[in-house]
Amino acid sequence: MEKRRVVITGMGVVSVLGTGLPAFWDGLVNGRSGIRRITQFDASAFPCQIAGEVPDFVPENFMDRKEARRVPRSAQMGFAAAKMAVEDSGLPTPLPEPERSGVAFGTAIGGMDRFDDGVRTIRAQGYDRLNPFTVPTSLPNTSAYLISQAFQCLGPTTTIGTACATGTQTVGEGLEMIRRGAADVVIAGGTEGIIQDFAIGGFCAMRALPVNYNDAPEKASRPFDKNREGFIYSEGAAALVLESLEHALARGARIYAELAGQASSSDGFHMAAPDPEAAGPIRAMKWALADAGLTPEDVDYINAHGTSTPLNDLTETRAIKAVFGERAYKIAISSIKSMIGHAMGASGSLETIACAKIISEGIITPTINYETPDPELDLDYVPNVARKQQVNVALSNSFGLGGQNACVVLKRFEK
Repeated sequence: MEKRRVVITGMGVVSVLGTGLPAFWDGLVNGRSGIRRITQFDASAFPCQIAGEVPDFVPENFMDRKEARRVPRSAQMGFAAAKMAVEDSGLPTPLPEPERSGVAFGTAIGGMDRFDDGVRTIRAQGYDRLNPFTVPTSLPNTSAYLISQAFQCLGPTTTIGTACATGTQTVGEGLEMIRRGAADVVIAGGTEGIIQDFAIGGFCAMRALPVNYNDAPEKASRPFDKNREGFIYSEGAAALVLESLEHALARGARIYAELAGQASSSDGFHMAAPDPEAAGPIRAMKWALADAGLTPEDVDYINAHGTSTPLNDLTETRAIKAVFGERAYKIAISSIKSMIGHAMGASGSLETIACAKIISEGIITPTINYETPDPELDLDYVPNVARKQQVNVALSNSFGLGGQNACVVLKRFEK
């Protein structure tokens, strides 16, 4: 049976490069880093004192002040991204066909800061001082609820939490909702908003964060560079409006790109370390291309997971070579995490948006801080400067903690 075609018609971003799609894209194209010293808590006791903090985010610009105070930062950002995406799409609000509208949203850590605040309140003042909404607003599905309620998306709704693969898998699930005929419009995306001692401390204990760039935070995220030390923990949110092609054409919507395929897989190997054989990422890339009806020869660009950790970048490079063979050396590859850090559950959605803009604008965003080549990592990582190049097919990779992998394929829209 022929699959329904699905297109991207709206995009919204809250990122360390600024709030809104124009600020995000301008920062990426110009190779700006959004990594800074941590200001949201006193990180002086930690070996890593830098992160990707979103500057000047004002939740009241997007939601009622009372609602903003009630929900965690991750949900504030997720809702803001969704609101911008719907406005960008040109769809009226609330959406005109509620039961044909769905939500696929996710987070890796979500409202865990609210649990932390709640525990501290109980210990200091007793349970009766807790906000009655402490538990409901701490749940991972808070963003999905806010989006569903505000835009009246009464069709299928799901919340995904597959660590660093979350934001890609939500986009893939949105694609499948429309393909199987359960919805005509889906708001898909991911969010993360916890720059606090628990997260930074936990990743420091894993020795996953860089420790030698506290005085030069903009240099710290350096995917594929020989001197990479670790990933930069970050926050942010991204949302995409996905529509069936028929629905988009019927209302004369502007189309950024076609969402052509998706796949997910598991390493089944280790809670934190990637499988050195890269079997899971290889399967996910192959399956996503097959789902899109494309071959490795069709791919012009790969948006890499590219975390800037020694093992992840090596494993991903090996996986790309295994899937693409000699063609791997002819494909432009870049990691926007060099500029925005790793926003965990939001990363894949941010990177999908980057791919859609790369296709629509004909500019490939760079991998900044690429200074010293690693002999084992010898592909074209688009170092330091954006490149003008037409991209017809883009593959976006996300490989998460726990060995959970997800890939999506985008292509230039043609009727």
